[in-house]
Amino acid sequence: MTEQNINFDEQVNRKDTDCLKFDFAKRRGKPEDVLPLWVADMDFKTSSLILDEIHKRVEHGIFGYTETRDKYFEAVSGWLKKHHNFDVKPNWIVKTPGVVFALAMAVKAYTKEGDAVLIQQPVYYPFTEVIVDNNRKLVSNDLVLLEDGKYHIDFEDFEQKIKENHVKLFLLCSPHNPVGRVWSVEELKKIAEICVKYEVVVVSDEIHEDFTFDGYTHTPLVNVDERIKEYCITATSPAKTFNLAGLQISNIIIQDAHLRHAFKKEIAAAGYSQLNTMGIVACEAAYKYGEEWYQELKKYLKKNLDFVREYIQTEIPEIKLIEPEGTYLIWIDFRNLGLREDEREDLIVNKAKLWLDSGAIFGAVGEGFERINIATDTATLKEALDRIRDVIKNSYHE
Repeated sequence: MTEQNINFDEQVNRKDTDCLKFDFAKRRGKPEDVLPLWVADMDFKTSSLILDEIHKRVEHGIFGYTETRDKYFEAVSGWLKKHHNFDVKPNWIVKTPGVVFALAMAVKAYTKEGDAVLIQQPVYYPFTEVIVDNNRKLVSNDLVLLEDGKYHIDFEDFEQKIKENHVKLFLLCSPHNPVGRVWSVEELKKIAEICVKYEVVVVSDEIHEDFTFDGYTHTPLVNVDERIKEYCITATSPAKTFNLAGLQISNIIIQDAHLRHAFKKEIAAAGYSQLNTMGIVACEAAYKYGEEWYQELKKYLKKNLDFVREYIQTEIPEIKLIEPEGTYLIWIDFRNLGLREDEREDLIVNKAKLWLDSGAIFGAVGEGFERINIATDTATLKEALDRIRDVIKNSYHE
């Protein structure tokens, strides 16, 4: 089977499709004419081979309750083994409509109200929401930006926070959104060692696992230490890799039977059972047939990253790219402009007419930064950078 018409330069009009990214600016308090590069979906059509399988199911015309069979497991496990050396058994997989839903179920399954849950800010903001909204205590082992231009884990603080707060659950983002770290095996081993020592359950959100740049390799947390398998929940999904977020399909891998039982019990308590039909069809097709599309996508994202890096260095030296090791989300340091949060927001939103993700929503340590989604055509990316360059030149230097 061969892909048809892979063209990531194509500008697909997403307006008037009830698209969260393009159609809800006004409702979200932004000017209607902003250019959006915020939420983490891509502006690319998915693989034609995935679409073929979806079309077949649509033509069948019946969308009743749908479950997965051996061929679904073979597709999922085959992808994880090939790309991440992750061996998975069929009964380890618990299907959920999304990773954030899984995070919330884990909070309910492994903690009670008032218990402490650890995260590492600046981090994907739903981590905070599923903790606070479920009346748990939020504890952050803040990542530290060092002189090498990379964020690092303060392991002394990590262990101290666990001890002092009697942390029961840790939500790990790996690769990390938004700072772009692909954690090394050594870092993951330290995480595992400490969590095993204090019997902390870890949800390892690995939804961005398929996006690493040259020189970096994603390693599943469960692969670094046999002991962590008793404490680890690994969250995976084809949603980011193949731009399928709206189809709501995730595969949560739980090797320990007790953890798996508690997790499934919370899902049942929420009244959820079978996934939507199209999500199942798309996931199986993605992992069976999506390799060619995926490889071309990675090349295009690298090209976009190279473009952004060069552009910022030559055209906007006032800001700084935090060099990403993975994901298609880049983290930009605007602190040299010396602006308050409201001033930078005004510069970005009202003057540049851009909708980005302000760093502050990822935690207080994210203030002064912006997250930009580079999974769009290069021309649109250039337009966004041109706008930033021009407003800094006209507003900041006026």
